[in-house]
Amino acid sequence: MSYLEHFHLTEQPFRLTPDPEFLYWSKQHARAKAYMESTIWLADGFVVITGEIGSGKTTLLQSFLSELEDDVLYAVVSQTQLTPTQFLQAILTEFGFKPFNKQKVELLDMLNMFLIEQYSNGKKVVLVVDEAQNLTKKVLEEIRMISGIETHKEKVLRIILAGQPELKDTLDSKSMKQLVQRVRLRFHIGPLDRREMREYIERRLAVAGCKNTDLFADDCFDVVYRFSGGVPRLINTLCDTALLCTFADEKSIIEAADVISAAEELNWKEHPSNTGIYDQLRQLEQERSSSDESHVTHIELRSNDDVVNVLTFPLGRVIVGRSPDNEVYIKSKFVSRHHAQLVSDESGCVIEDLNSTNGVFLGEKQVKKYRLRDGDTVSLGVHELIYHDLRKQSEFDSSETIADDVIESIDGENSGDHDSAVNQT
Repeated sequence: MSYLEHFHLTEQPFRLTPDPEFLYWSKQHARAKAYMESTIWLADGFVVITGEIGSGKTTLLQSFLSELEDDVLYAVVSQTQLTPTQFLQAILTEFGFKPFNKQKVELLDMLNMFLIEQYSNGKKVVLVVDEAQNLTKKVLEEIRMISGIETHKEKVLRIILAGQPELKDTLDSKSMKQLVQRVRLRFHIGPLDRREMREYIERRLAVAGCKNTDLFADDCFDVVYRFSGGVPRLINTLCDTALLCTFADEKSIIEAADVISAAEELNWKEHPSNTGIYDQLRQLEQERSSSDESHVTHIELRSNDDVVNVLTFPLGRVIVGRSPDNEVYIKSKFVSRHHAQLVSDESGCVIEDLNSTNGVFLGEKQVKKYRLRDGDTVSLGVHELIYHDLRKQSEFDSSETIADDVIESIDGENSGDHDSAVNQT
């Protein structure tokens, strides 16, 4: 008898191979997928997703790719220890070309012509690079260059880079400044918290056919967290070993002692995230990020003249929409799942429509991208966002009109150099 029969399972619940069917949607994973999806909405979509080893990046990518519509073509490059020429060859091979024995200039021309042709046929093209932490700076520079391929209207290649934390460190180096300016969104997937870890384990057991909701005793979960730190791959390894140990002992319930035995079999120590110094650093980071002094943007959310919520944010990007994983959550049928984004920088705050159904309005004017003034009211469906800059910068001259501030109107007209920094590519 196998342990699957012993525990009445239909398949292995804690396999290490990526399987979208087993994907657990933590708030972080939902956010990361939303950012990936934004590459489809935004013509210049360029997203970077980082996460620890075993955090579920590859499974998340597979889930994203499996849901793409027929009008989206994609290439996935996961072998990333390549020269710039080999990297271009890998992309073209994914798109069905035989690009070998070609010079680099020929490869670039082939890719450029392919992208323009697909754009003309109404197709969207996405390049996904997994294990991107292994890319050399020369290859990253090549990615920056091909991200700029465009028609007279818009860019024609969407890009998703996914990798381990080393990718984040590489992008933060001074030599990568030009590439980072092209990146629309960056997100780091951290470990699951204790509640999420329990839901993750229970989700995988349920998908594997487990009917016994108490297969893992309550006292198991704290032990699993102590040794795994909430990292999905480590959770899988430990739980699978615990099932084997319990099966070998001819027991039907996994208890804390069985998890400890499994950790000893694996020769594991407690995960570093559970040591005192990590807790202290995490607490300091949380205190720093939650400090009102670090917050620069104040948003008052209203509906029918009633205040629904008041929120403040630091420098950076927040998403507004109907999905609960957004920082500004608006429960309304008139608001899209990811309706708009607010980007706070040293100059103030920009609101940008994320291809929503009902649009973003400033008064009667529908706007695509707009730099907010202190006190501006923006309408999303029946809700209003009232913006204030907590840094109390000088107000703009009230004689200026709305049209002067529109970075990009809904009919595609540009406002000149009103905010050239926002339009940098």
